[in-house]
Amino acid sequence: MPARPNSHRLRTGRHSESGRAYLITAVTHYRQPIFSDWQVGRLLVAQLRQAHDSGLVDSLAWVVMPDHFHWLMQLHGESLGNVVGPVKARCTHVVNKSTGRQGPLWQPGFHDRAVRDGEELLPFARYIVANPLRAGLVEKIGDYPLWDACWL
Repeated sequence: MPARPNSHRLRTGRHSESGRAYLITAVTHYRQPIFSDWQVGRLLVAQLRQAHDSGLVDSLAWVVMPDHFHWLMQLHGESLGNVVGPVKARCTHVVNKSTGRQGPLWQPGFHDRAVRDGEELLPFARYIVANPLRAGLVEKIGDYPLWDACWL
């Protein structure tokens, strides 16, 4: 695997707009299935909730997959990098401490897609929540422990 698998391109032209909804995707280092253990996945969930509870974002929907996460959120005040970067850093710290692992947890950067004005948010949330079904991890979404959506 290349040392920088195009992650350096993700920051080109990135713009953060307070009040806009974004679909964020971040991938684990070398796509290691760290979050196959749902208890480790709950450590990431706690970081997503901390960003929400601190008022940095409104979390609309999220799913933690074995080697990545998707997060639909509405940004408040901070830039995307100032929200997602600390979430990933805090998650790395608590996961490494909890599991005894060392080194990077995440690939550098993250992918973001701004939701355009007038675009419906529910299709994005449905896409996120259905990820475990499409991946064949469960037959019913209710059987998967690492997702949530504000509409439920």
